[in-house]
Amino acid sequence: QVQLVESGGGLVQPGGSLRLACAASGFTVSTYIMGWYRQAPGKERELVASISPVGETTNYANSVKGRFTISRDNAKNTVYLQMNSLEPEDTARYYCNKLRPMGYWGQGTQVTVSS
Repeated sequence: QVQLVESGGGLVQPGGSLRLACAASGFTVSTYIMGWYRQAPGKERELVASISPVGETTNYANSVKGRFTISRDNAKNTVYLQMNSLEPEDTARYYCNKLRPMGYWGQGTQVTVSS
């Protein structure tokens, strides 16, 4: 069963931090490009961060660069997204997925940044 389960979302004040986790099963995250995506109501899903299967090369959307960090723990087969200096514009449902090929979408985890 190929499955991705996101967790760690919640309500946080502007300037706060959250760490999202993506627990994968049915495949090994270290053998695929892994990405974190987000989708706000009325907007298209966008890729915010990715990490390569070798060398852990990372890429970030300009909107989150310098604030978000993607990483993985191969022993736990889990991908993380550390989010710092959160802004209201970061409010969205966050999803992880593998790329090349793309997998199926999980339920995601909601992040709400508000005072």
